[in-house]
Amino acid sequence: MKTLINDSIGDLEAALKNNTDLQEKFKINPVEAMKDVQIRNPKDTDYWIYRIIVIMLGLAVITIIAGLILIAYWNDGAAKDNQLVTIFATISSGAIGALAGLLSPTPRK
Repeated sequence: MKTLINDSIGDLEAALKNNTDLQEKFKINPVEAMKDVQIRNPKDTDYWIYRIIVIMLGLAVITIIAGLILIAYWNDGAAKDNQLVTIFATISSGAIGALAGLLSPTPRK
């Protein structure tokens, strides 16, 4: 049976204190005992990380699009600020690319 720990030495120490079977395995052969310890990655268990990133990137895209619409509306016949529009378009395309990378499925091995 694998022992699950988070990614820290303190968690390994707590697992060793609480699990007598794991203590015995470490006394006999520490290298083999470490093969029974499985490290949990917080990114695998905490789905709020991805939700927050997707929400923020989505809000960034929506805000930039709204800003571009407002710039087009307020610049009726005057010379348009092309540099600002270019910057907004670059940021929004980067955010859309990041969203696509996050939401695309990971390849199976």
